[in-house]
Formats: sequence, structure tokens, C-alpha cells
Amino acid sequence: MELKTPLYDCHAAAGGKMVPFAGYLLPVQYETGVIAEHMAVRTKAGLFDVSHMGEVVYTGPDALANLNRLLTNDFTGMYDGQVRYSPMCYEDGGVVDDLIVYKYHDEKYMVVVNAANRHKDVAWMREHLVGNVAFEDTSDSVAQIALQGPLSKEILLRVTEESRIPQNYYSFVPKAAIGGISCILSRTGYTGEAGYELYCSNEDAPKLWDLLLKTGNDLGLIPCGLGARDTLRLEAAMPLYGHEMDETIDPLETGLGFAVKLAKEDFIGKQGILAKGPLKRKRVGLKVTGRGIIREHETVFAQGREIGFTTSGTHCPFLGYAAAMAILETDFTEPGTSVEVEVRGRRIAAEVVKLPFYKNPQASK
Repeated sequence: MELKTPLYDCHAAAGGKMVPFAGYLLPVQYETGVIAEHMAVRTKAGLFDVSHMGEVVYTGPDALANLNRLLTNDFTGMYDGQVRYSPMCYEDGGVVDDLIVYKYHDEKYMVVVNAANRHKDVAWMREHLVGNVAFEDTSDSVAQIALQGPLSKEILLRVTEESRIPQNYYSFVPKAAIGGISCILSRTGYTGEAGYELYCSNEDAPKLWDLLLKTGNDLGLIPCGLGARDTLRLEAAMPLYGHEMDETIDPLETGLGFAVKLAKEDFIGKQGILAKGPLKRKRVGLKVTGRGIIREHETVFAQGREIGFTTSGTHCPFLGYAAAMAILETDFTEPGTSVEVEVRGRRIAAEVVKLPFYKNPQASK
């Protein structure tokens, strides 16, 4: 039986169409529809319930050493209040999950994991604990709300002081107060837009949700569901576990080399990645030039033979064209390369393009 997030009643009251997702009942869309929700985030602001995500906390003198051994990125030298992205790999280089690390101080870090992988991740992390470190899965006591879009900061300024809002991209304030509600406020997101993610207690979540919606109503803020979250992240070419990466696709093939520090002394998966040698395939963007929509798990062809497969695909509402991401042999990854994607027995023409499809330079400033 699927679980309910602390915001379930808020979604139901607002007409959210509830569907099972990662073990929870969540809104796939509201009466406004996916396209309207997508466009609201690109031009104004949207509010998402992401309370299904998991949170774990590492504390103790060896917290940093554990993260550096467990994850592909390097967390040495982070400042207090900094956020950093990283894949987490198996010994052979396949991906266990991708996650976000929040540094409170040298002996305390919060790690946010994907909802569908929470229990698998927690078991993997516990299995690889070393030294003087405490580990706690706090997922069931934490709610998460994402406020995304170009007007998100203007909305926050109505309910908190500017000093309580993180200024740097990928940074956070551990003790923010939004309308008097205590929360962690992070300048992060999964939409390709400027925005924030707020972590609070389950008890405070409905009050915080309602406060933000009321505060931003005249600025066009609307609640958004899973459908828009997926189209937004695909437009921004943000990889999703189980699509652009999994136990069979390593981080370098996904294009995450910036978060794989092979110069580190060691990490789980380093030798497996190195053993593969030069890249034989990698993630690319495909812009549909023919007629049709490309979805995930479709076979890609060029020069009369199979060269890879799609990982995600949809119609991009803001850009106005259909696109997909794919893992292709490196010989066919140059922008401008013509390919065909087989969809239900029919070949659809597409062209390799540089990622991301959409980028807002202001989002990461």
C-alpha cells in the first residue's frame, strides 16, 4: 500500500490527480494541467511536494572520510552551508543512486537520496560505514517542498528576511524561518530554473505549503505535479536515476564527469570505472526532426545499424519541440549527427544536439 506525504490532504483539496509513485501517492498534475504548470515554473513560479525524497545524516569525526570513500565527488574543502551533487557507485562503476550532500560543519552532513532508492541506499550506506561516525535515516520525519521559478525569491522575501535566504547556488541556510516556520532553506532544484527547496517537520508542512501558495498567488504561483517536474527536468537535461543512469550505466557515460573525482585517493567504484578504459558510449540530446514523440527505452539507429537507446523523451512545452536523451556509441555523438529512433515499429528522424536543451543563465548565478 502506498504511503501518503504530509501534504496529501492539501493535494486532494486542490484537485490533484493522485497516482502511485516511489511508494507514495502524489499528484501527477492539478486541474491546470501539465503544460500550464510547466510554463508557470519557466515564467513565474511553481510549488512541488517532494516529501517522498529520503534524508540521512552523518555525524562524527569520520563523517567526511565516509562520504569521500562512498561517493564519487570530493567533499574536502566545502564551506559550512555548501551543497554538492554526487553519484554513488557499486564496485564495478555502475550507479547505486545520485544524491545531494549538505554540509552543516566538519562533523555533520545531510544526504538527500531518491525516494525509490531510499531503502536500498540506506542499506548500502550502513554496510560501508567505517570509523567514528553515526548514521541516521531521518526520512520519515522530514517533509520537503520545492519552490521553483524566476519569481521564487520575490515570494520568499514576502515571508522572510533576505539574510535568511541562501545567496549562492547550491548553498543552504540550516535555520531559516519562513513566516515563523522553522526550516532548512536550500538554493537548489530539479527544474533548470532559479528556485529553492525547503525542509521542515511533517507537522509544519501543510502550513508552510498553504503560506507559500497564498503569498505567491498574485505573482502566478501554482501547485505543480510529477508530470511538470519530469518535463522540466528533461528540458534542462537533468539525469534521472533509472533512466540516464543505473547499475549498468556509469557516471562518465551519463556525462557526470564533473562529479567524478578520479584524482581522489580512492572511492567505491573508482577501479571499476578506470577498468573500462576510454568511453565507448555517452549521453546525448536528440531533437526530433521527423513527426512523433520519442519516449524512453527506444532503439536508436544510424547508418543502417543499432547504435544505442533512448533514456527519456517527451514534448518540451517551453521549447515547443519533441526531444529525448539517449546513450549512444561515441562515434555518433557529434552535434548534427542524423539518427532514427524506432517507435512502435516506425522510424522517427532525429538529430543529435548539445545538452542541455534549455538553460537559464540566471538560475545558477
